[in-house]
Amino acid sequence: MPFVKLVSVNVGAARPLQVGGRTLRTGIGKSPVPVAMVQAAGLVDDSVCNVQHHGGRDQAVYVYTHEDYMWFRREHGLDFAPGAFGENLTIAGCESAKIAAGDRFDVAGVLLEATAPRIPCNVLSASVGEPAFAKRFREAARPGFYCRVTRGGSVRPGEDVVWTPCAGARVEIAELFQAAYRTPSIEQLRRHLRAPISVRERERKERQLETLAAPSRAGVPSTDTTASAG
Repeated sequence: MPFVKLVSVNVGAARPLQVGGRTLRTGIGKSPVPVAMVQAAGLVDDSVCNVQHHGGRDQAVYVYTHEDYMWFRREHGLDFAPGAFGENLTIAGCESAKIAAGDRFDVAGVLLEATAPRIPCNVLSASVGEPAFAKRFREAARPGFYCRVTRGGSVRPGEDVVWTPCAGARVEIAELFQAAYRTPSIEQLRRHLRAPISVRERERKERQLETLAAPSRAGVPSTDTTASAG
């Protein structure tokens, strides 16, 4: 596996942010810190305001990569500092889309397991100051990934990261990300559900599978369909 290193640890306090015509409180704006304690619910002193879509034990830590930030610099001339996308940990040595659900990352004894891609929204656009950035982020297909914490502890920038691929069939973050914008086939959904994905991902895919399988149960052959997630 590639040599992976932790380059930044980032936390953020809740703050008001103008998003369209509304003012929302958000913890997306994060800044580097010299050390942070990682618990099952995430990093201590880090704020998660939109608990419907972010946070929780299966999405406790958001990870983004130096390589993905460099892609935005090369392709679009955008120079982002660590924490700009709201990630808790910025790592170097891999691209987020190539991570698979169930891959594990050992950071000085803190053990994380990848569970889901980050889906962009208008809060991200407002935070980086570019109204159409969520669309650009989607097209880049470099989403970063959420992790559950299977063993907590403290983390510091500069520490080595041991990346261990999942033991089962790989369902990459890139595939899960693309599936958020179209309805996968029944077989794809079943394969995704066999992976250790987050609770939110699992519930959504179970609903999709139930809808797609309904015609088959009624004696009508089902077909693979695609639909935009908006």
